[in-house]
Amino acid sequence: MRKKNLKSAISALFGALLIVGLTGCAAGPDAQTRNLRQVTDGVEATSGSIKALNVLLVTQEDGSSVLVGTFVNSAETSDAITAITANGIVGEISVSTLDQYSGPAIFEGDSKNSSAKFPGLNAKPSDLVEIEVTFATSAPMKMSALVRAKAEEFANVGN
Repeated sequence: MRKKNLKSAISALFGALLIVGLTGCAAGPDAQTRNLRQVTDGVEATSGSIKALNVLLVTQEDGSSVLVGTFVNSAETSDAITAITANGIVGEISVSTLDQYSGPAIFEGDSKNSSAKFPGLNAKPSDLVEIEVTFATSAPMKMSALVRAKAEEFANVGN
């Protein structure tokens, strides 16, 4: 009878170890699912020392779209955004210099110091639009940004 109990205990222990081993994640802190960088609706991207934060587009009544987001340069040297395109349409931009001393380039909102409008984009809310940002010295930055309606928290965007 003792042999039967010992076999049962070993089988139960082996089963428990097998369950733990098969359900555990072996990827650890570098697991691909832990490195997602989309925060809320806006996307994030990086080009060298420049980071784009919470970037999205907001539709306007005339079929254009307006860029919302923040670009931060953490390098000692300044850089500049030279162009922004959305689905191949060149934006009408007004952008401040990107350096760590004068602060970030903020597109829309209460602290706005830059703007980008894409005439004739005709994007619909929930579309994903390919955005490419080119800089004076850094490599181009590409991202897929969500389009939002000019409503709710984005009701005043583009005014």
